[in-house]
Amino acid sequence: MFLIGSLFGKFMEESGAADSVARWVIERLGARVRALNGDGCLPVEFTGGGLAGGPAWIDVSSSSQYASALLLAGPILPRGIDLTLRGHVVSAPFIAMTAGSMAEFGVRVERPAPDRYIVPAGQRYVAREYRVEPDATAASYFLAAAAATGGSVRVDGIGSGSAQGDLAFVDVLARMGCEVVKEADHIEVTGPERLVGVEVDMGGISDTALTLAAIAPLATGPVRITGIAHTRAQESDRVAAAVTELRRVGAEVEELPDGLVVLPSRDRLRGASIRTYGDHRVAMAFAVLGLVVSGMVIEDPACVAKTFPDFFDRLEQLVSVA
Repeated sequence: MFLIGSLFGKFMEESGAADSVARWVIERLGARVRALNGDGCLPVEFTGGGLAGGPAWIDVSSSSQYASALLLAGPILPRGIDLTLRGHVVSAPFIAMTAGSMAEFGVRVERPAPDRYIVPAGQRYVAREYRVEPDATAASYFLAAAAATGGSVRVDGIGSGSAQGDLAFVDVLARMGCEVVKEADHIEVTGPERLVGVEVDMGGISDTALTLAAIAPLATGPVRITGIAHTRAQESDRVAAAVTELRRVGAEVEELPDGLVVLPSRDRLRGASIRTYGDHRVAMAFAVLGLVVSGMVIEDPACVAKTFPDFFDRLEQLVSVA
């Protein structure tokens, strides 16, 4: 059930529809899936005496989470799993982080080729004490706040040795003129007087793309964000949402098939009521811009509860300390 929930959960929580690729993989591994109403949506019924495992492939051009789910389940499958990735891998660092975490719990993951992962059968997870790092994606909003305001923010508990891919967001901030300090146990960002423009493929760290887009109008040069076409099918069409809401606050933006270009617009920005489209990342990203642009109202702020229920309390604490 862990594997089934992992494969189907993300897609179903957003649309209620069963992902055909995830369904194919589950059936390939030995189970059957049937939508009870015949429409490919919830409720669904799973039938099988357990998944056998063995060779499988999955398209990872829309999400790396399917691959992570299959790898995590590998040790409990009688034949293990020999997984081939197809398509352009988005958020690739998360797959590497999954394999690394499995190793810390005693499970060996082999990678004989860049697009192939093998979890040999006959392994089992070993219980241990484990410290969970702060979430680098959640931290990105506060680090972006430093970049936008010219202040300093330090996040403890996550440092230079972290395997979290989204920590690379601070490297983007460094290219924009921020001072970034990475120590073993913390990250600190200090914003410049003015940010500079940057061109960056954010396919590997796409959860932070909205954060960058929100502060992009503050830069002195264009900010070009590419590699995020897959985010059009996430909690919202995040490319379209970013373009629409940036234009709402007065920014000059060009929409691309796989991203956007934000032109310097600091002097044109104005307060506005921001639609969040039920997307937690839209709400949090534009709240950061609201630290610089007065009169910003975030509609449906409760949508942040999906990943960060007390985000606005934490943001208020940050502002009060500053």
